[in-house]
Amino acid sequence: MPRREAGGGRLAVWVLALVVGALVVSWGWSLWGPATPAARRSGRHVVRVQVLNGSGEPGLGTRVAAHLRAGGFQVTDVRNADRNDHFATFVVARRADLSLAREVAHYLGGPPLVRQAWSSELADVSVLIGSDRSRLRISP
Repeated sequence: MPRREAGGGRLAVWVLALVVGALVVSWGWSLWGPATPAARRSGRHVVRVQVLNGSGEPGLGTRVAAHLRAGGFQVTDVRNADRNDHFATFVVARRADLSLAREVAHYLGGPPLVRQAWSSELADVSVLIGSDRSRLRISP
């Protein structure tokens, strides 16, 4: 009879080891796995984005802003650009560090990146939408 109890104990140890292993893998995945859209952050800093619609198409800035919000970015301003005849769409880095702008550009599908630092606390990154928005990856 003692052998049966020892066999049951071994099974319980194996099950416990598998559960612990699964928890370790889950923890590692949450730290080093691909980031979920809701966790779109650089360190502890939420990426603040300004959206400027220079395409001439009404509502496009609002659609891009909604797409960015769904990706976990904090959209601080949505408005028309100074002109509505911009051809190119691009992402503007408003800080000396380009990592935030690269993150936004990557999320939008890779529009060109421009560095234009400013001292405002409004946004870390600006997105200028032009009429050639073929590189933008946004939901309809």
